[in-house]
Amino acid sequence: MAKDIEPKLKLISEYIALGKNDKFVIPEYQRGYSWDIPRCDKLWQDIEDYIDTAPEDPYFFGTIISDCSNTNEFRLIDGQQRTTTFLLLLKAILFRLNAVLANFSHDDDSKALYKGLSKNREKIIELLYKADEDKLVEIEENWDAARGTLILENLSINEQFKDELTKIIEAKDYYEAEAAVYKIPRRQKDNKYTNFFRNFKFFCTKLEDLNETTLNSFTKTFLNKCQIIEIRSWQIEQAITMFNSLNSTGMPLSDADIISAQLYSNAGDSRPQFNDQWEGIKKLTNELSSRGIVGIDGVLQQYMYIYRADKKEYMSSGTPNVTTPGLRNYYLTIRRELLKTPLELCGSFEKITKIWDKVKDYPIVKLLLKFNDNIRLYFISYLFRFDVEDIDVDTVRPIAEYLIRLFAILELVDTGYSSSLFKTFLFGENVKLVDPAISLEAIEQDFSAHINKSWKRGTIQQEIEDYRKNVLVFLNEYLYAKEHDLKFDFTDTVNIEHIMPASGHDIESIRIDAGIPTKEDFDNIVNQLGNKILLEDKINQSIGREWFQTKKQKTVSEKAGYKDSKYHIAKALVDYPSDVWTKEDIETATGKVSTRLLDFIFGPVEEKPLNQE
Repeated sequence: MAKDIEPKLKLISEYIALGKNDKFVIPEYQRGYSWDIPRCDKLWQDIEDYIDTAPEDPYFFGTIISDCSNTNEFRLIDGQQRTTTFLLLLKAILFRLNAVLANFSHDDDSKALYKGLSKNREKIIELLYKADEDKLVEIEENWDAARGTLILENLSINEQFKDELTKIIEAKDYYEAEAAVYKIPRRQKDNKYTNFFRNFKFFCTKLEDLNETTLNSFTKTFLNKCQIIEIRSWQIEQAITMFNSLNSTGMPLSDADIISAQLYSNAGDSRPQFNDQWEGIKKLTNELSSRGIVGIDGVLQQYMYIYRADKKEYMSSGTPNVTTPGLRNYYLTIRRELLKTPLELCGSFEKITKIWDKVKDYPIVKLLLKFNDNIRLYFISYLFRFDVEDIDVDTVRPIAEYLIRLFAILELVDTGYSSSLFKTFLFGENVKLVDPAISLEAIEQDFSAHINKSWKRGTIQQEIEDYRKNVLVFLNEYLYAKEHDLKFDFTDTVNIEHIMPASGHDIESIRIDAGIPTKEDFDNIVNQLGNKILLEDKINQSIGREWFQTKKQKTVSEKAGYKDSKYHIAKALVDYPSDVWTKEDIETATGKVSTRLLDFIFGPVEEKPLNQE
């Protein structure tokens, strides 16, 4: 009869000791190796602190869960980060032992120490290279006998550097290891290394500081006093269930880690196809996350919002219930049936990532992403209606503008997103956003009606005039470009430029010339929207007292002016009729910005016809 589970308390040396044909395996759905130097330093300090206290009880490194359903494979469901790090530390100790023993000063008092160091070295070679007595002799005579021993196979679709550990383990010395590992292009110093070699180098450096006696004590402690509980399971579903509930050690599991593990478990014969699909999703979301657009957990959250809105899950009472479950609770408990069709669910995740990838460089999307993060949830809900290939700028612009209108108000008012004026309205509207039968015109009417019912134009006007942050500077540039039928875009290196400088060594002279009596008044005035524009480069530092006239006359390439700017408001200032920029100019400009934003948010004010007698 097949075994169920087998928990066992083991020393690190017992856990690492594998049979000739056995190997650790990191499954396809696991995360990449993510331990960093602070984590390794914590492990090191824990061992040193333990040694200092000289306790009788062993030191416990937590629980490791292995799926043993494949013969000769210990698939690491929970514990891959620690196992990888244990192997790196053992290899670093081996190098240090080699160096110490090669230069050992023999005398009568050191025989026991030499024997202890040699015994530890042999034990580590046994562990890392599955060496019996004959193989130990072979390795002593020729290091090539150690090569080709597979102790850990990394199948993770999330690991870019699958062979790094093997390269380090097989190396004869530190220099061979350093030459063999991957170097990340355009990175400097230790940043060019992967986590594998960076952590390995950290251990090597720490071990160099240990003398022979301390090294012997540290190695004996790690091999013979440090323990884990290994839980072996012969049913993958059972192993993953334990993985989901027992992760109290190691790196915190992300929601995507746990959900992907369950999807993998449910994929059955379709696991290779699932692996390819999930790997593509992770690769694309990693790229999108690096640009601040969306990560894998964000994709799972966005689909949850889409699915809940599509099924009207929170609309049972007619009024939206805005209580939102966590991702784990939703996918693993509330809607666990979704996980029973892994390829279908991943198809939805994949669609979300491909939509973001397609629209990420649209200027209107770059503008939208400047606002509160929650705006993404409703934007993607609407776009999910469409096939990816059918989405273009004309599809995106209207819904982006409707959302920006509301989130511009959120940027201005003291009320937070959780207010019923925002979250409750958007939850209710999301039911319509996901429904292809609801027209774009109907959605626009909902936004307009809600905005005009909930806020007064005069109140928002006052908020705009009091606004001192920067997001609406981008919106103002967009609206100005749209108003003048000009192209709008901005780069990641864009700067917020103060037309009247807000700082600098001539700031007191500038304040006096502007007729502003106090520094408090000056700080208030220069940070109004009318004094802020987008610009390629900072230019204030090199401009003297005639700062505005100089800016009008100089170019962006000189880093001294507005000529040739790609940003239209800056370019328009070149033709400003005055060569000075005063408090009155700022207030006038702020008034124009205010009108522009108000017309966008509420709609233009209709002119009343003159009464005719």
